[in-house]
Amino acid sequence: MAQATTEAKPTDAKTVMAAEGASSDELRKMDAYWRACTYLAAGMIYLRANPLLRTPLKPEHVKQRLLGHWGTSPGLSFTYIHLNRLINKYDLDAIFLAGPGHGAPGVLAPVYLEGTYSEVYPNKSEDEEGMTEFFKEFSFPGGIGSHCTPETPGSIHEGGELGYSISHAFGAAFDNPDLLVAVAVGDGEAETGPLATSWHSNKFLNPIRDGAVLPVLHLNGYKINNPTLLSRISHEELRDLFKGYGWTPYFVEGDDPKAMHQQMASVMEDCVLEIRRIQQQARESGKAGRARWPMIVLRSPKGWTGPKQVDGHKVEGFWRAHQVPLASVHENPAHLKQLEDWLRSYRPEELFDDKGRLIPELKAIAPKGARRMSANPHANGGLVRKALRTPDFRDYAINVDKPGQTKAENTRPLGRFLRDTMRRNMTSFRVFGPDETTSNKLDAIYEASKKLWLADYRAEDADGGELSPDGRVLEMLSEHTLEGFYEGYLLSGRHGFFSTYEAFAHIIGSMFNQHAKWLEVSRELPWRAPVSSLNLLITSTVWRQDHNGFTHQDPGFIDLVLNKSADVCRIYMPPDANTLLSVADHCLKSTNYINVIVSDKQQHLQYMTMEQAIEHCTKGLSIWPQASNDQGSEPDVVMATAGDIPTKEALAAVMMLRESFPDLKIRFINVVDLLKLTPSTEHPHGLSDRDFDSLFTTDKPIIFNFHGYPWLIHRLTYRRTNHKNLHVRGYKEKGNINTPLDLAIRNQIDRFSLAIDVIDRVPRLRVAGAHATCRSIARATPTSTGSTSPRSISGPGHKSMSHRCCHRGDPRLGGRRPRRGCRTASDASAASCRHTHLGRYTLPARPPPGALVRGLGRRATLARRARRHPGGDLRHGRSWQSDRRHATGLQAGQQPGGRPALRSPEAGRARRRVIRDLVLGTLRLQPFERGHRQRLHGAAGLRRSDVPTRERRVSAAIAR
Repeated sequence: MAQATTEAKPTDAKTVMAAEGASSDELRKMDAYWRACTYLAAGMIYLRANPLLRTPLKPEHVKQRLLGHWGTSPGLSFTYIHLNRLINKYDLDAIFLAGPGHGAPGVLAPVYLEGTYSEVYPNKSEDEEGMTEFFKEFSFPGGIGSHCTPETPGSIHEGGELGYSISHAFGAAFDNPDLLVAVAVGDGEAETGPLATSWHSNKFLNPIRDGAVLPVLHLNGYKINNPTLLSRISHEELRDLFKGYGWTPYFVEGDDPKAMHQQMASVMEDCVLEIRRIQQQARESGKAGRARWPMIVLRSPKGWTGPKQVDGHKVEGFWRAHQVPLASVHENPAHLKQLEDWLRSYRPEELFDDKGRLIPELKAIAPKGARRMSANPHANGGLVRKALRTPDFRDYAINVDKPGQTKAENTRPLGRFLRDTMRRNMTSFRVFGPDETTSNKLDAIYEASKKLWLADYRAEDADGGELSPDGRVLEMLSEHTLEGFYEGYLLSGRHGFFSTYEAFAHIIGSMFNQHAKWLEVSRELPWRAPVSSLNLLITSTVWRQDHNGFTHQDPGFIDLVLNKSADVCRIYMPPDANTLLSVADHCLKSTNYINVIVSDKQQHLQYMTMEQAIEHCTKGLSIWPQASNDQGSEPDVVMATAGDIPTKEALAAVMMLRESFPDLKIRFINVVDLLKLTPSTEHPHGLSDRDFDSLFTTDKPIIFNFHGYPWLIHRLTYRRTNHKNLHVRGYKEKGNINTPLDLAIRNQIDRFSLAIDVIDRVPRLRVAGAHATCRSIARATPTSTGSTSPRSISGPGHKSMSHRCCHRGDPRLGGRRPRRGCRTASDASAASCRHTHLGRYTLPARPPPGALVRGLGRRATLARRARRHPGGDLRHGRSWQSDRRHATGLQAGQQPGGRPALRSPEAGRARRRVIRDLVLGTLRLQPFERGHRQRLHGAAGLRRSDVPTRERRVSAAIAR
């Protein structure tokens, strides 16, 4: 027996009309309308002919492949038609969101019956022929989807991935004071993390300037094959749960349609009147506070009104009703008969006329025109969207008199630009971020509008809290909820901006996927008007995690972005503040895109005037003449960059190379629009092969210093003519709590590694560049204390490290004798030294050709200075002596004090044994040391598979 309970306070009859309830005639018509909806929902799943059962049902009338989800559909259409009654009665401006996955039949049916579907798709006309097409195309390739896809009129939420219905609903309600957003929440969906958190959205709804959201939690008891959690807790516990969330819960529970109609009509009307009372009170007083908004818990059977049992197994009210209750219609005549009896139980002959049209009596109870939820312009946001009014971004430019001499926080000017953008759009622009607006240097926005806060205030909040009940900056430590707000806000016709830490953009990765798919489909629908682009600022980037450490180092979100449609996604990597401003202005004015902007928030060198930045961003990538010297000739090497830190390091490498090799021709290219690298056949921004070859040459080495994972550049350019000469440096998961330079060195995007890469790849420098290589290595390797001390090229930097010549005994150099291994004392000089010096140890820089240990000099240096485990941390003064302790288990007290033990013959032999054992893998390592062994394998010129077969030769090489 149906029942309804409520925890609501009585409605104030003095301010709002009291609920009168539905008449018996209204209830009779609503039940008939609902029967028509459920008949259509079942017909979509099963029928391809004989849509109104004018003749007995035969197997050829039934689809060969039965696809669809029946279980949640009756409850969705039940909710929809009760909203329609109140739209007519109170002239409501309302839209409907269906959260349950695969619930489309329950929404498509009323959308078809109220005529909107036939208006958008004329071949699905309101007659028998149109109904046949409507049924046939459901869940058919290229036809009608089983979710509320973009093709569904009135939908702004597909429901393909569960968890975002409430946050989308609130996003649509923001700044829409007259809009009611009704959202059906599935009880399976209610188990997801994003949905569970989104119940807190009621704390962000301002009753003065915003509309209202009416959630209807549909408890039908089961998911695909399991009970749902909220359906199995008591009424009292469920009530207390939602009261604790700050809602006023109303309950409608039962299975008798007649009683359920009566109670739903009464409860839903009470909710609408309570919403009006809250809004009226706030708007008349001018005081916006946190309200306890109403919500409905609808408990009805899964597969309501469908088959009670099939083959002796319970179906209605059980998980078997989730998809297709009768699955063997073609093979089992009994199932075919049961299907026909089920469909005829809705009495379609009473609902549709001879031509297959809904009878006029029922047609009249649906809203008309734009009051139909399926035709509401807020559900086709581009129809109500107004162009964003922005200030001239040039007014916020950083003054750059000379490239590379000025430092500024790249995102700080952007914050001022967004501040003034908000001032010009105080009813249609919002900024979203998970508690990071100030951290991301965008806090100038607070000068225009504070953070929205409707909960309790404390005295200390006035001192820097930046809180306000009418704030337009939304911060909550739930990226899912904020992204849902943002998407709902955009899809209903407004504008916004979202910023987050780079490493945690992955949290909204699946939401980004769903929105990208929505936009891709929407672009193909002429009736869907363009909506504002979704703009994501990815900041606090991998290269400047000075204290957050390894967990905050992940530039992989852009890899995910590139998986989506080229027609939808854009990635921008501005190298400085002025290019960031130019990019942001472009993105804010665009439509139907997802723009991902990657820019760090810390202080960086500034390179371009605003005019240069605009030209550079317009092109997407360009040659920087101030860093190139190949004008009028073919370059020896192309140095390319994307990202702020990689650009700085690449510029420093160019300066080092030009100091050492004045005749070396270098072309410097910076990429701000990453998708310029793709072929023009694959992306509208891509370069043609001819243009790409002109810029990057067809046969010269390309050193590409990249912000993210290096293989992404190879993925974009693998079809290019000169791909075989492309060498990419990027993040390689070698991180810790690092200084910026230390992190760059560990991942080999630093200036020294880049300079060496050029020397290695320009044929005429492979021998001539030995001395420059030695200097680069020395600058990037440990001093006597074990710390790195490179000299900055591009600006104020670090202390230069002197050449630690092994000829400390040469009388000409102030010593007594040459160190063992030098050729002659008379030949001893820094310029002719055959050794590379790393702190407390010395190794040959250029071994004889063909030796297996080739690279134990210059290349081993690079490997060892990148070692990650605690025993080899360059910043903590570790040396081979301490490394040996970690590897062999020696304690610090076992080593003689004073003079380093590694300088003694015994220590030298011990060191060689440790190297040999590490290379050959015979020494048992702790987990943190395994990476070090792999680097030693590489330093010895070995692959992992080479070690067992070359043990004898490696031993001999090490002994030498």
